[in-house]
Amino acid sequence: MLAFYYDKSFESLLCAVFDAFKLKKMPECLLTTGQVEPLLVSDRHHVEFCDAKYERVRVALINKISKVALRHLMYVWLSELSESDLIVFRYIYKVFKSSKSIETDFADQDVLTVHDIAKKVSRERHRVMQFVRFNAINNPVKDVVERNDRKDKIYFSIIAPIYNVLPLVLKFFKERFADQKWAIYDEKREYGYIYNLNSIEPVSLIDKEELIINSQVNQHYLTEDEILFQTMWLRYCNALTIKERINPKLQRQQMPSRFWHYLPEMKPISK
Repeated sequence: MLAFYYDKSFESLLCAVFDAFKLKKMPECLLTTGQVEPLLVSDRHHVEFCDAKYERVRVALINKISKVALRHLMYVWLSELSESDLIVFRYIYKVFKSSKSIETDFADQDVLTVHDIAKKVSRERHRVMQFVRFNAINNPVKDVVERNDRKDKIYFSIIAPIYNVLPLVLKFFKERFADQKWAIYDEKREYGYIYNLNSIEPVSLIDKEELIINSQVNQHYLTEDEILFQTMWLRYCNALTIKERINPKLQRQQMPSRFWHYLPEMKPISK
């Protein structure tokens, strides 16, 4: 069994494809340094990143498959599922080996798997776009965010999606809230992005426990208007609710319960 070792980046994965064709060998597994090897590994190859190799494969792949297929491959990569990188690798390898398009060859297990995983990731992406709720908070960058600016208010949201879809929704929120400063933080993967009215930049929390308590924004950081608005919104939603028509099963179908924790309208009213 041949194992390819690489640094688990998409760029290095494309370099691995290049090496596979150069060596005329197909790896059975893709590993990173320190990862436990399968017992049957008998041969190893260490992939070294090279701009020339990466660019050559990237350009060839763009010219070979459609934008939809490219998007599906990125979705599979961001799924973080077991062996998702090997699935992407095999798909790309088959693309270059075939003289015709394999995008609709669903008799091929890898093509079918890419399609199915991409559909799940796309569904999660749409759910995040639907159910993200921003909280107006005071001066968050002053104490807990590794940045130099000191602004009075920013709209902050916490998410924890099944798949790593945060990079896939940034363009949507930038276009929808172009006139507001906002930040979205993935607490599951401990990274986020901030929009400063000009560009979107990565952001990290130097003291996550200070800003986020039990997956909720610390009430200490909420603006007075935000607290008032959330209270009014919760009471409004409850006033419109017809208790006899509450259907939890249908609610979970339309809006998975794992998102409820982040929604102000789903909180109980304090008496």
